[in-house]
Amino acid sequence: MQAERLSPIGPPEPAAAVPVMDVIAGLSRALDITEGHPTGHAARSCVIGMRLAQACGLDETALADLFHALLLKDVGCSSNAARVHQLAGGRDHEVKRSVWMTDWRSWPEKIAHSLAWVGRGEPLGRRLGRLAHLAWLGPRAEQEIFQIRCDRGAAIALDLGLSRTTAEAIRAMDEHWDGGGQPARLRGNAIPLAAQIIGIAQVIEIFWQQHGVEAARAVVRRRRRRWFSPELSRLALALLDDAALWRALGDVASIELLHDVAPAPAMLRVTEAHLDRIVDAFAGVIDAKSPYTHDHSRRVADYAVAAAARLGFSGARLVRLRRAALLHDIGKLGVSNSILDKPGALSAEEWQAMRGHTRHTLEILDAVPIFRELAVDAAAHHERLNGTGYHLGLRGAALTPSARVLAVADVTDALRSDRPYRAGLEVERVVAMLGDDAASGKMCPQSVAAMTEVLRA
Repeated sequence: MQAERLSPIGPPEPAAAVPVMDVIAGLSRALDITEGHPTGHAARSCVIGMRLAQACGLDETALADLFHALLLKDVGCSSNAARVHQLAGGRDHEVKRSVWMTDWRSWPEKIAHSLAWVGRGEPLGRRLGRLAHLAWLGPRAEQEIFQIRCDRGAAIALDLGLSRTTAEAIRAMDEHWDGGGQPARLRGNAIPLAAQIIGIAQVIEIFWQQHGVEAARAVVRRRRRRWFSPELSRLALALLDDAALWRALGDVASIELLHDVAPAPAMLRVTEAHLDRIVDAFAGVIDAKSPYTHDHSRRVADYAVAAAARLGFSGARLVRLRRAALLHDIGKLGVSNSILDKPGALSAEEWQAMRGHTRHTLEILDAVPIFRELAVDAAAHHERLNGTGYHLGLRGAALTPSARVLAVADVTDALRSDRPYRAGLEVERVVAMLGDDAASGKMCPQSVAAMTEVLRA
């Protein structure tokens, strides 16, 4: 049976309306929550790093390479989240953030951090087991965590079409001046200058944001000649004397300050092709958060576009839907792997945290002007026609054709894919379950009919 066609709504906003910088800066908010940082961490680190780079006298090309590296410094961070949870237990965001508040090269601080965070909230026997395992792995565990993140971050930068200089800056951002950093133990000027700037800028931002200028000044002094070069430390201490900068970082939206320090190449207008590259790359970041979501966003996008094509969506609407589908779970970057990877049933508190991912999706996409018009559709993938979904409580006509198709596509992939608690379901079982959802008023019957055609094709 041919599915009834739905009428798509107006054309998407043209990509050329915004600079590349605004898209990447907006999506960097998702990277902040993945690492447990307060919103705006990457943008503020970028402002700090660019001010240091200007003091170093970098030319415009080098400034542009560094600018993108600063905003995307944590783009590989989702790829090690599952491993962090596997090793340390607890909430990976909190564990990651707490590491930055310590000198992870100091054995007393490292031991204190492990005792405070490894297996936090678990029974004593399990905590002791985790601590013993980490002690047995020794430096290998630390090196592995950094290697995963840095290599993946560099690869994503290249996938985005950014320069090798940008990619290598991301790869080496956790190397230290005296050779004690990670993952390659580079020393001195063997560390790219851009990577050195990222390293000191992010530490300054973290300590300033948490405890103020004096704390940031103290950490630069403590780590001078160990983590940071003498010259960059000198420039950083001078920058910390600029009271106007720190007032602005506290009072003014980070995106506005970024415009003040952005080099000309970063202000180029984004093309449709470049926008799709960015969306594809961030879909990979989202799906890397958990082994159970590998390629989920891309599969949902494929299902949604295939079903929507059968419903008569125009080419422009299919492009918009594909982008919404690829980014629909961006809010899951803010959900702990203790929940995402849990093999058993979730507690009421865990379900509340899981359900919060759609709110994160809406907030992140709504902050990026070019994605604002698809933010609600992306965040509505758990809404239901009869009003039983979450988190917006939309129902009936309030759900657009795109939102309806996306909801069906998301459920389809969830049912077809392996999960911690079951294997993926056969096509006819999925078709029957979708049919039940349509009959009960949860799912759009036309979207379900189109998806049935896709599954049986």
